[in-house]
Amino acid sequence: MNVITNVERWGNSHRPGFLDAFRVLLGAFITYKGLYFITHMHDLEMTTSGINVYFAGMTLAHYVVFAHILGGPLILVGLFTRIVCLIQLPILIGAVFMVNYPAGFLSIGHHMELWASLVVLVGLVIFMVFGAGKFSIDAKRRREMEAAHLT
Repeated sequence: MNVITNVERWGNSHRPGFLDAFRVLLGAFITYKGLYFITHMHDLEMTTSGINVYFAGMTLAHYVVFAHILGGPLILVGLFTRIVCLIQLPILIGAVFMVNYPAGFLSIGHHMELWASLVVLVGLVIFMVFGAGKFSIDAKRRREMEAAHLT
């Protein structure tokens, strides 16, 4: 067995139950942020325009919107959770360290986006390790595969 399989098995067997509700809330919040970024695309492009490569800011803004709108519902229902969390990770690392951190922890403006970004980043790391949980499509697929291997 390789390391990834060992981490998956450990995470699946040591998973607290309340994380299922947190996963649903996290998926809903990421979907909301994706829809928010669509309606405020100009602001997102201005945030990412600091990259001095032609069209990089616009490309990055569209990647963020696409990843959030596709990844949020998948996290919400628990489908391909670990992969989707891995796709979301660079976005949240950039949001924490490049966008929100310069404003500081105690900034009142922007509805304290740094705290929200930190919570989402920690949530993504948790679901990469612990998986989607018992009440998810991933768990249903895993049970069906185990049942198919037994027959």
